[in-house]
Amino acid sequence: MAAAAQPGLGAEELALLEKSLGLQKGNKYGVQGERKLKHEESNAELRVSQMCGSLCVVLYETDNKETIPVLQTNNGPSLIGLITIAAHLVKQAKKEQLLGSTAEEKAVVQQWLEYRVTRVDGCSSEEDTRIILKDLNAYLEDKVYLAGNSFTLADILMYYGLHPVMADLTVQEKEKYLNVSRWFNHIQHYPGVRQHLSNVIFIKNRLYTNAH
Repeated sequence: MAAAAQPGLGAEELALLEKSLGLQKGNKYGVQGERKLKHEESNAELRVSQMCGSLCVVLYETDNKETIPVLQTNNGPSLIGLITIAAHLVKQAKKEQLLGSTAEEKAVVQQWLEYRVTRVDGCSSEEDTRIILKDLNAYLEDKVYLAGNSFTLADILMYYGLHPVMADLTVQEKEKYLNVSRWFNHIQHYPGVRQHLSNVIFIKNRLYTNAH
């Protein structure tokens, strides 16, 4: 049975993205302890977490244990939230095509990025996970990528968010959500995306029997 989706990887996930975009600088930031912080919008616990490359990211832990990454820039205001920071990294790497090449594609990418942080990260039960996989499976029936025929940031962040779920699926469940499995297997083999994350095994002849 499919496991419930796990919370996002936070700083580690952004480090993976940074490296996949070719922005790594070789710096390492370790855990530096915990302290209480009064935030303008809400009381939250601030935890400084590990980060590689040029980033120094902290995580705000809200009352309901949700962690929100915050990028502290050297000049300018801090950037808050996975989507905002990820889009910033894409622009910094001068790979804006990952945000969509047309107005319609950009809207679709934004839609799936929001789906990632609201539905996938907010998933708290096996039933929630089944609904997500069912919806995604239907959507991907005639698509290679989430935005259609173009690989985008939506594919990267949805892959990271769903990795714990897909890794826990049985062979039968992978076949039940065949379109999701085909998409996920394609993304995990996309150059630079998977990195140190475990390789989820699929039976390839089953994946591509009904490929479009």
